[in-house]
Amino acid sequence: MSISRQNLSIVIVTFKSDEVIHECIKSIDKDIKIIIIENSNNTQFKDKLETMYNNVSCYLSYDNLGMGRGNNFGIKKTKTDFVLILNPDVILESTTINELIIASEKISDFAIMAPISSNINYPNYKLESNQKFIIKNEYPFKVKSIDGFAMLFNKKKLDKIIYEDYFDENFFMYLENDDLCKRIVDAKEYIYVAPNSKIKHLGGKAVNNKYKNEVEFARNWHWIWSKFYFNKKHYGYFVAFLEGFPKLFTSLIRYIFYSLVHNKVKKKIYLNRISGFINAAINKRSWYRSQF
Repeated sequence: MSISRQNLSIVIVTFKSDEVIHECIKSIDKDIKIIIIENSNNTQFKDKLETMYNNVSCYLSYDNLGMGRGNNFGIKKTKTDFVLILNPDVILESTTINELIIASEKISDFAIMAPISSNINYPNYKLESNQKFIIKNEYPFKVKSIDGFAMLFNKKKLDKIIYEDYFDENFFMYLENDDLCKRIVDAKEYIYVAPNSKIKHLGGKAVNNKYKNEVEFARNWHWIWSKFYFNKKHYGYFVAFLEGFPKLFTSLIRYIFYSLVHNKVKKKIYLNRISGFINAAINKRSWYRSQF
């Protein structure tokens, strides 16, 4: 089944995203339904969006669910067979949706398809280690995984192989997309990138810049925790510990150094890396939340 605008919804999870969300929404065709999951109780944000845009429905989570859980919430609100997951700091080109539709007519067996990042220096996909990168006639090509900021889901295909939530809700931030992609590939299904469908990812701009320190603290905690959990889930505890221990050691050295030179921001960053590793290693849930 190929995509149509009537059978496509877009889900965007937001949190303190008021600076970037409007540019994202305005880049999306007005005849496509947009569902926004705001990870707070910000009724003013919800009311503003739904007043400004006829194709937007905003749901408040009343708690910070994180990306994976927030996207699961949004997907359950959709009634279409295809769902495009976007981060709020993603901007579509005028032909992005049309090219995804064309790609879906060429490739009918995809579980996930992604547009391609316009920044060629930071590709939004990973290939298999033995796979050569060859684009033939700009035809959609198979990949190992794609970044989570733009993912088109074929729900009918995914529902046959993913019996639980699409995203593992144990991840709060980072690697929930890699986990989903690995489960899809392990099930012998396919992930594609549509090279004619392009998007611009601003990168790290999803949250208002005035919270940049708190965002950085959270990123460092969750990256370490999520990496340990991902490796433990798919490769075992020993592999997770062995891969993560060098980062724990260097983080400890840097924490001591920045404590001595009284750099509070850097000190907190490396303390959070240590905390993220230890909490993952003792099987504690991903509990850290930004303080703003």
